[in-house]
Amino acid sequence: MTIARGFVVAAPSSGAGKTTITLALLRAFRDRGVSVVSAKSGPDYIDPAFHSAASGAECINLDAWGMTPVRISSLVAQHTHGKELLIVEAAMGLFDGAADDTGSAADLAAQLGLPVVLVVDCAKQAQSVAALVHGFCTFRKSPKIAGVILNRVGSPRHATLLRRALQINSVPVLGVVYRDAEIKLEDRHLGLVQAQERTDLEDFLVAAGRVAEEQMDLSVLQRIGRPLCIPEQEHKKASVSNKLAPLGQRIAVAHDLAFAFSYPHMLQDWQDLGAEIQLFSPLNNEGPAADADAVFLPGGYPELHLETLSQAAEFKAKMTAAKDRNALIYGECGGYMVLGDAVTGADGISHPMLGFLPLETSFAERKLHLGYRRLHLLPAADALLPWKTHLSAHEFHYATILREGEAAPLFSSADSERHPLGNIGLVRNRVAGSFAHVISERGADW
Repeated sequence: MTIARGFVVAAPSSGAGKTTITLALLRAFRDRGVSVVSAKSGPDYIDPAFHSAASGAECINLDAWGMTPVRISSLVAQHTHGKELLIVEAAMGLFDGAADDTGSAADLAAQLGLPVVLVVDCAKQAQSVAALVHGFCTFRKSPKIAGVILNRVGSPRHATLLRRALQINSVPVLGVVYRDAEIKLEDRHLGLVQAQERTDLEDFLVAAGRVAEEQMDLSVLQRIGRPLCIPEQEHKKASVSNKLAPLGQRIAVAHDLAFAFSYPHMLQDWQDLGAEIQLFSPLNNEGPAADADAVFLPGGYPELHLETLSQAAEFKAKMTAAKDRNALIYGECGGYMVLGDAVTGADGISHPMLGFLPLETSFAERKLHLGYRRLHLLPAADALLPWKTHLSAHEFHYATILREGEAAPLFSSADSERHPLGNIGLVRNRVAGSFAHVISERGADW
């Protein structure tokens, strides 16, 4: 099965501007009439929404740590069917992954056989760029660095110095992007300010696309993308066995600015396996439909909307009705906090939540929790959640737990290096949740 040409946009480190460059490329290729789709390497809910706005097509996550190679190949085959070009944005630096030294964007690129376009922040360097690029080109045999895009260049003279220095590496310069305040992305504590919150998003994308058209060699970039062939039997093999089973037949999924962190591959899995997805917005005082037999509250930014959620009477009434009719209710991270008794905001004010789980959390004293997780379903959840015992997941939040009351734990947890982290999450009757975001099912030997 032949799919689109593709390449990976990566950088030496976070903050080099690879998201802006990726968005510029997606919009420019779209404007050229190229059928382009994108993916994000690793766990990320925010950047993919920007990708989708830029390309006009859904962006998926490809996680070289949390997903099996067969699962990744299947997702790529499905996502790029009938498309011309796949652009994958890396996370962090090219070779940065989990603490067990796996799961980097370089690992993903090597697995898919895709070349890398390296975005280098040149704002504070000139000739030294040659040493940096040389190191990335020679550090590993695979993946191949097919070219560089010089970002945040100060002037034509600066560009000349950079190009001259890079001649020693014989690495093509595929773009020289000058500093431009018009294409700046703002961030907050979990990443970029969400795409849905930017009223000027289309103006930003138009400007970014124009920069790509004028300052990058789009024709060469399209040609360096490598075709990837996935055997038909491998795609079929992964069609069912790697999918996450649905929580129910009719699943109500919270979806708005407070609950935006749901993976497209998870929702698509549920639909592919016959489930119906019903979206609702707690911020608009909506609740799950009366016929929903399962409810999913994903993560997001409920901490920015605590007063609205605490006063959403219709949302609370319909969630209570779902609980009373024994619907399965599952929450992740922000959704887990909302299932609890109360959440304290950064201002120190406590707001009552649903009260389904004996849990109180707070943002008054923030503490970062970050990393991949190996999860094992505990007995209380084994008969409740439809997934296999072993799951890959990740945590990324600043909330602290003030109180956990009487309830069974949901998962036993370990980090990527298998160091035990204890039990996490809570289960009470048919309500369950934890701070972990589930990525995929894994085998018992993983």
